[in-house]
Amino acid sequence: MQIMTSAKHSDPSGITTLPLSKSAWTFRNAKESKFYPATVPGCVHTDLRTAGLIPDPFWGSNELDLRWIENEDWVYETVFQVDLEQLQGERVELVADGLDTIATVSVNGQEVAKTNNMFIGYRWDVKSLLKDGCNTISIHFASSAVYARETRTDYEGGVLNDPESRAPVIRKEQCQFGWDWGPRFVTAGIWQDIRIESAPANVLRSFKVEQEHRENGEVLLSVSPEVDGRLRSLDYSLEVSLNGVSAGTVASLGNGRFEVLIENPELWWPNGLGSQPLYEICLSATSKQTGTPAGSCQKTIGLRTIKLVREADEAGESFYFSVNGKPVFAKGANWIPVHAFVAGLTRDDYARDLESAAAANMNMIRVWGGGIYETEDFYDLCDELGLLVWQDFMFACAHYPGDAAFVRSVKEEATQQVKRLHHRASLALWCGNNESELLAAKALTVPKNLKDYKRVFEKLLPEVVSKNDGQTDYWQSSPHRPDGENGHEAGEKHGDTHFWDVWHARHPVKSYEKWNFRFCSEFGMQSYSSPATNATFCSAEDNNVFGPAMENHQKNCGGNQVILDYVSRRYRFPKSQDDLIYLSQLNQAYCMQVGVEHYRRLMPHCMGALYWQLNDCWPVASWSSIEFTGRWKALHFIAKRFFSPALVTAKVDGDESWGIGNYRHSDIEQLELYTVFDGVPNAKGLLSWELFHVNGESLLQGTKRVNLRYGESKSQKTLKLAKLLKKHGRDNLFMRIALDSDDQRLSEDTVFFTPIRFVELPKAETKVAIRKLSKTEFELDFTSTAFQHRFEFDFPGLCCKASDNYFELYAGETKTVQIEFPEPVALGQLKRGIKYRSLVNTY
Repeated sequence: MQIMTSAKHSDPSGITTLPLSKSAWTFRNAKESKFYPATVPGCVHTDLRTAGLIPDPFWGSNELDLRWIENEDWVYETVFQVDLEQLQGERVELVADGLDTIATVSVNGQEVAKTNNMFIGYRWDVKSLLKDGCNTISIHFASSAVYARETRTDYEGGVLNDPESRAPVIRKEQCQFGWDWGPRFVTAGIWQDIRIESAPANVLRSFKVEQEHRENGEVLLSVSPEVDGRLRSLDYSLEVSLNGVSAGTVASLGNGRFEVLIENPELWWPNGLGSQPLYEICLSATSKQTGTPAGSCQKTIGLRTIKLVREADEAGESFYFSVNGKPVFAKGANWIPVHAFVAGLTRDDYARDLESAAAANMNMIRVWGGGIYETEDFYDLCDELGLLVWQDFMFACAHYPGDAAFVRSVKEEATQQVKRLHHRASLALWCGNNESELLAAKALTVPKNLKDYKRVFEKLLPEVVSKNDGQTDYWQSSPHRPDGENGHEAGEKHGDTHFWDVWHARHPVKSYEKWNFRFCSEFGMQSYSSPATNATFCSAEDNNVFGPAMENHQKNCGGNQVILDYVSRRYRFPKSQDDLIYLSQLNQAYCMQVGVEHYRRLMPHCMGALYWQLNDCWPVASWSSIEFTGRWKALHFIAKRFFSPALVTAKVDGDESWGIGNYRHSDIEQLELYTVFDGVPNAKGLLSWELFHVNGESLLQGTKRVNLRYGESKSQKTLKLAKLLKKHGRDNLFMRIALDSDDQRLSEDTVFFTPIRFVELPKAETKVAIRKLSKTEFELDFTSTAFQHRFEFDFPGLCCKASDNYFELYAGETKTVQIEFPEPVALGQLKRGIKYRSLVNTY
């Protein structure tokens, strides 16, 4: 076995660290004797794959064949060198930031501890166990699946997406047990950093920072230390800086407590409302007795106030976020783990999807409660990008146990996470759980279960937040109604809503407009991933949506049937599976557009629209707008438009229905044109509309000068169209609406008066011109002889970022798009390789 030589890191903080994450770790099945190389941080599934012992877990139906892994115990070991100097510290500790999950830790053959919570970091005294020279660490991971089956056997609560209904009894990433968009990989391993630390007896570990924003614009920071040992045994110093320049006047209050007055603060704002300046705070400690360093901690903060505003109003009670005193309409999506195997993720893994969220004009991400408390890289990026974070605690879709041991573990988990994240500029809300009130309603009718629920979510968690944060609001569940009412009617009065009538209940898409919610924190529609992403998990021969490979990558029971149902309501039967995939993405985008634009038109009554979901954890058919490979679906391009600061949106009054004989009836007679604005500064615009016949003839047009004021949704024009619809036929007409400023188009859309499958779209010829801007950047000009709906272009085999896609191409106009490739590409290759289509090409 390879032995790690001493590679200790001594820094001015006085803490000597021996990193073990890059040590020569090995692993084995606990029933076997042979070891294989392991990666730390990592997990057993990826280690087995790297060792060539299992096939790609994502390929085909391999997931089903690998279920045996979850029922085995696994052992991880390393051998490392320690020298006498490292053993001289008054504290010598083994620090494990995350073990997944049921682990027995031994050092040099002596048991140190047992763990049972993936979300807790551990610190153990090992000074008496280590020796000068060669040392060993062994971690035995018992099967989490077996543990879940055998512990708390009296538990009855279940979770919808775990076929064994045992996930809630273990404090572990719940979606590892399977979800309706993800695989079941109940894994094990050292999933976060592990190290040996040598430190003084009294050592600074962290600090708490609070902000007071004064009426005169000044900000007062209060800083208080967190110390292992005696607080009064240390001297402290504090530095605050912005962009490397000292900021604020520092005053010591004694015992490590400081106040910092910043007279001219640069405020942090959400994406689209301003910049994101970040201040650095560094607190250092030295021993009063010896003068030697005793710890140093640094945090990055943004100066801002964020409040969940709940005030009585005519409808009931408001529900919106105020940032620096400005009401903010939350535009965004729900976040699930970015990979099925969360160990060892990098900043780049997070940046791809979070930067895409910001590029689509989002300002909020909801970290869903069935995954993990995310890494520092995730929150760093949210701080930098201006993405507010709605942070669930990690409980989802189930009733949870309430025994003393479980509650103690949850308290430690919550305390650690709140202390870790409380200072984050982006942190907007702590939420107790996801849907544990909604989906466990029956279980909560049992008095004991209700008592357990209240103990954790109404008492424990808010107390932990209050004590260790003190400035971020707490909301006990999502969805939640403060008076305990259920039903959509209650969501129109107060609280947040998860609306799944569209999709799960298969209600018409127009059902979104039936309900005037205060804040919609979940709603969604599935689509298929692109052929390029599908090729990462199945061969061309198996690429069939009803075949076993793709069926295993559809985790929502009946999901394929629901997709086809909604697609068939709006579009004609496609010529190929690739066209079906394209139509599923158009349908998904259409559904989310109807929902989001309805909620934005309701502003300020409704102040949030977070669709389900932003990302995927593996290649799959799902509700995501970004595929597992990072490719944007049609929804993400269109989200960039319906989340734009300035929006023109049409409310179609009336609907179309079918009766006996399959005859269609329509009572659509007019459109209401709205402008919605939540940008800065206020602006003026030109609203325009034009009614077209499918043959290209313009039948009606007009314009109106409008004022765009922050936080205002305004009905600007009602167009009465009954005569024109009757004369020309609703199947032959569509309306183009647009909003322009003096020098650019702010927003535009196309409105149809019947499901588009009944519209005889014209055939068109397309011309494409490609210009090279640099080795990796190009500009494309598209022109068409006739109107084309949701024009899509692609370069098969190549990956690129596009400024736009899935757009409307109008006859005689030029649409210009910028694209960028990660590596140099030849102009000729692009001219030969470009593929494109619009809706009319799919049938």
